[in-house]
Formats: sequence, structure tokens, C-alpha cells
Amino acid sequence: MPVVQKLYDTCKVSFSTNGPISEEALHNVRAILDELKPSNVGLEQKAQLSREWNVSINGSNGRKGQTRNHQYTPAVKYLHLHECDRFSIGIFCMSPSSIIPLHNHPGMTVLSKLLYGSLHVKSYDWLDLPGHDDLSQARPAKFVRDCEVTASSGTTILYPTTGGNIHSFKALTPCALFDVLSPPYSSEDGRHCTYFRRIPRRNLEGTFFSSPKGVDQLCGINPSKVAWLEEIQSPENFVIRRGQYRGPIIRQ
Repeated sequence: MPVVQKLYDTCKVSFSTNGPISEEALHNVRAILDELKPSNVGLEQKAQLSREWNVSINGSNGRKGQTRNHQYTPAVKYLHLHECDRFSIGIFCMSPSSIIPLHNHPGMTVLSKLLYGSLHVKSYDWLDLPGHDDLSQARPAKFVRDCEVTASSGTTILYPTTGGNIHSFKALTPCALFDVLSPPYSSEDGRHCTYFRRIPRRNLEGTFFSSPKGVDQLCGINPSKVAWLEEIQSPENFVIRRGQYRGPIIRQ
């Protein structure tokens, strides 16, 4: 049985319209994702190109190349595998320097596995402070991750309120991110994707949360570990294009 079919069958019995039916069921899905390889989903050729890209860049006099300013970032390609009212499965294929902007997953559990390449992830969780639950206003969030992820990093899980539910990605090399969401995005059910930007700390000077009393309200978290996030429209330079999935057919 193809690994991706095994994954689908396991998701089918592990997720409900409210998400994972149990922690054990969630980890059954995670165990299969951990063994997933590019060749299991028709991406071996792209994975090989990613490896050759790394060799080429690292072989350029020991330098990784220069960063250039662009007015736009490369488009992200999305490969759709499955979606129902309980879960969705898809792959984001990213070129070097392409970005998936800071966004959330309201009421959702997300499992992510990088199949090849490397990317940088920044993630946050909301701080539960009285009077700061209005998404239309800037809200404080705590840092969860700010690091590089590779295919050897294993599967990550984020939960509705923990694990880095608000995150962004920047591709460092050609890479592919395999995602399982439960339940999937649904505007009708109040699970629509919202984008955010981080407000510079200097913009908070002179406000309540720059005062000692305000700092005390940050749940004992060092202010340097707190970011203020403001809702924005989907960035104009963020483009997702639909690609064709060329892996094994999932039999439903």
C-alpha cells in the first residue's frame, strides 16, 4: 500500500469535524508523516534538484550567494491531495526566497512535514490577556519558534492555542512542505485564514504595555519574547498557484 494511501486511511479514522479524536490518533498520523519521503508523493525529481542546488550554492567559493532586493517574492505552488469536512491534505512547493506570510489556523490542528530542502519558520501563540482578544486590534503574542527546519527535523504539530498556531515560512532552498489540517479552513464555520504583521517595538513606547505595570501583565514572560501582531489583508506579493499532484492516487 502506498504510504500516502496509508496516511489517508489513518486520517479518515483519526479526525472528526472538530479535529483529532484523541492524542493517540493524532500521533498515529504523525508516525506516518515521519516516514513520508518525496518519492512517496511524486516529488523525487524535485528533491534531487534541491540537493543539486545545495551543492552548487555551497560550492561557490564557500559562499551561499548574495541577498537581492525584489519587488515580489516567487510564487508558491500548492498541490492538492484531499479535502473533506474533517481534514485536508496538501503540499506547498517553494522556491528559494519564497514566503508564506504570517497567518493563523483558528480552531485547527496542523501537522507539517518538510519533505526536502530547508526553510526558516517563525511562529507565535496568542497571549491570553484581558481586553486583548479583538483580532481587529493589535494583540500580544509570545514567540514559539524562530529557527531553520530541514527534512530531518521530523513532523511538527501545532494546536488551536499552542505549538505556534500563527506562523510564517521563508524558503532557504527549494523545498516542499506537506500539510495535514484538521478541521480544514472553512469560512462558513469561522475558520478563515487571517494574515498578520508584527508591529515594531518602538511603536509601543509610551503605551500601557511599555510601563512596569503593563509588563507585569505579560504572564511573567520577558517582554523581549513578546511580539505585537496586527491583522492585515493578504499581502499583494503573496501568490499561490495550483500545481498538479503526480503521486499515487488516493482511493477514497
